[in-house]
Amino acid sequence: MEATETRTEPFVINLGPHHPSTHGVFRMRVTFDGEVVVDVEPMFGYLHRGIEKLAEGRTYTQIIPLTDRLDYLASMTNNWGYVMAVEKLAGVPVPERAEYLRVIVGEMMRISSHLLATGFLINELGAFFTPLMYMYREREKILDLFDMLCGQRLTYNYMRVGGVSHDPPPEFWPAVKRFVREMPGYIDEYEGLVTTNEIVLARTKDVGVLSKELAINASASGPFLRATGVDWDLRRDDTYSIYDRFKFDIPVGTNGDVFDRYMCRIQEMRQCCRIIEQALQQIPRGEFRARLPHLVRPPAGEVYGHIEAPRGELGFYLVSDNSIAPYRFHVRPSTMINLTTLRDLTIGWKLADLIVIFGSIDVVLGEIDR
Repeated sequence: MEATETRTEPFVINLGPHHPSTHGVFRMRVTFDGEVVVDVEPMFGYLHRGIEKLAEGRTYTQIIPLTDRLDYLASMTNNWGYVMAVEKLAGVPVPERAEYLRVIVGEMMRISSHLLATGFLINELGAFFTPLMYMYREREKILDLFDMLCGQRLTYNYMRVGGVSHDPPPEFWPAVKRFVREMPGYIDEYEGLVTTNEIVLARTKDVGVLSKELAINASASGPFLRATGVDWDLRRDDTYSIYDRFKFDIPVGTNGDVFDRYMCRIQEMRQCCRIIEQALQQIPRGEFRARLPHLVRPPAGEVYGHIEAPRGELGFYLVSDNSIAPYRFHVRPSTMINLTTLRDLTIGWKLADLIVIFGSIDVVLGEIDR
């Protein structure tokens, strides 16, 4: 008896916008043939924030809290990218001590963000309590440190044009030194739980492969780009602040699959600890903020400033008409651009793989629907 090919009718399923695996109010319109993904259409626009337009009616300092609400899992780096753009536009010098404080909190923010990215990825593979709760445990220690700095645990509003809002209290320094001393051991613990786990390897190796060519053509950035083998990091390749004073490595993958994206984030956390340790040893005394007028009024002109945020290149484009508010304000969000590759990554995989591949991109909807 001859074998016959099973024919099925393609059908469409809407995943989200409130499914826990969509990382916010995001919807995928997915066409399936059985369990196999035939087509994916990302659907944005459920988070009606209008931050770019709101910013054009506020002073340059009043905009800082709005940037907290973009990538709300990495608010410190949002603050930093924005104030750097304003400083570039207005020609504001930043005291050396403030630059060191920015690097310390920026790298702690990177660790915090990668902890959640990794924990949620393992969660989407089917594990919940052990890996994710372990990673929440270390993230809480970072939030305690941020609480000491500015009294907040999510939307920090710590950066200021010309520096930072507060010098750290005395109890901050021994606490952050203890954290960077202990954190590499905790990363070893995560790797012992996850990296060689046969289920994790089966679900992530050679799954959702992103080629170098597509990554570059799509303007991908961050660990998502570096996992493909592209050795590019703005902290080194278009250096800003005082990153040229530190020794650190840029973790790079080889295959561009889910596993390489996971490993890049794990290895980046180790490098963050190296940078923080060096900054703690080098930080000078002095002013933590430049003395500026209450209202910043940059000269007429335009500027683009960008930083290496935890999810990739975060850029701010500002146009000044010499008033106390920007004439135009635009954000270049890393996760929205990384997300444009979703269709190419998922076609041919199954529903369960779709969730894991999407999770490995590490998106935050606040900076997508800005």
